[in-house]
Amino acid sequence: MDTKQEIFTLLGGLVKIHRGRYNPTSDAVWLAAFAPSGIKTALDIGIGTGGVSLCLHAHMPNIKITGLDISDEMLTECKRNAELNNTDIELINADIKAWRTTRTFDLVITNPPYFNGTPARHNAHHNADLPSWIARSIARVRPMGTFCIITDAATTATVIAEMAKKLGDIRILPLFGAKRTAERVLISGKLGTKGISTLHQGISMNTSEILRDGLTIADFLSRLDAQ
Repeated sequence: MDTKQEIFTLLGGLVKIHRGRYNPTSDAVWLAAFAPSGIKTALDIGIGTGGVSLCLHAHMPNIKITGLDISDEMLTECKRNAELNNTDIELINADIKAWRTTRTFDLVITNPPYFNGTPARHNAHHNADLPSWIARSIARVRPMGTFCIITDAATTATVIAEMAKKLGDIRILPLFGAKRTAERVLISGKLGTKGISTLHQGISMNTSEILRDGLTIADFLSRLDAQ
């Protein structure tokens, strides 16, 4: 990919992104691919410049997406990216920990600020109260709806502990890069169920069927099972 290009793509060209203040990474593609099918409404918390939501829309074109972010600058870039992809996203400028609403959604999805330390220039993925972020996110899930998150492997215990207070049917999928230990972990759960947790076999973060061919993780795992 030419770093001088004004526009780059995700999902093999299905999603176009203006290069800007914060450029979505493969985390966005993986998180969107982890979402369950049949979703009508979704809330993307910390939507940033829209990578997760636009990939989610590519998988489910009829979904209605709401995006929440504390940054006006991020939302401005997200709006441009949504327009570039002819996608309608409702954008709300608010902090999830302070947002006052009674609205709930079939799916609440988030790529949260899970790192601690000196923030990067764009101030994403740094220094949030992760348990509070997760608890407030889960509060926006409708009964029998789903919460999905991608996080750094080092924060997995914190995330699962908070999710287990309210959610059942927790699914855990490690993602591996060049290291022998997982770098990222995808986790989902359903509100109002008490089903057992499932730990899936890990997947390489470079899996082209997900990143470029546009398969969902459910479709990819089904293909593996059929082999």
